Amino acid sequence: MPATAFPGHTLESAPAAARPAMAAVAQKQGYMPAAVTRLASSPELLNGFLKMSALFESTTLDPLARETLIMTVADRNGCHLCVAMHTARLTALGADAGTIAALREGSLLPDERLEAVRQFTLAVIATSGAVDERTLRTFLAHGYTSRNALEVVLGIGAYTMSTLANRLTDAPIDPQLAEFA
Repeated sequence: MPATAFPGHTLESAPAAARPAMAAVAQKQGYMPAAVTRLASSPELLNGFLKMSALFESTTLDPLARETLIMTVADRNGCHLCVAMHTARLTALGADAGTIAALREGSLLPDERLEAVRQFTLAVIATSGAVDERTLRTFLAHGYTSRNALEVVLGIGAYTMSTLANRLTDAPIDPQLAEFA
């Protein structure tokens, strides 16, 4: 996709409806992520993703389980930016190097509970939500709830949107994330 199809907007050049979200992200992150500048071409997508992401962050899934889901979707969808961004987040959360490496490779996680999230996420995607009873029971047997199963669907929706949009716009990795690429 030609870079001009998805310009990196500034607060001044972005559609008016995207500006408040852009300013809020810049304030929170301490810089304006390139992905946000490109997604700003569609205020609906930018605002929708940020709202869905905030909702996902408010779920009853713990932070490492949420990041496991996000990295699983990012790896599956080949979003190099998302992998870098969420490697940084996992590092900040204190995730061990083995877990981070396995998530980046799409391989078996050393933590059985997180592996249950990864496997359940992949099963929900592969079956378009029609997981069999055994798959659901396995997820629940690791201490998760039916509420968590539905929260996984929310996370898949939010981060499928993000990964596809970031790939479509060819959003680059920001210098702040380079060490996590």
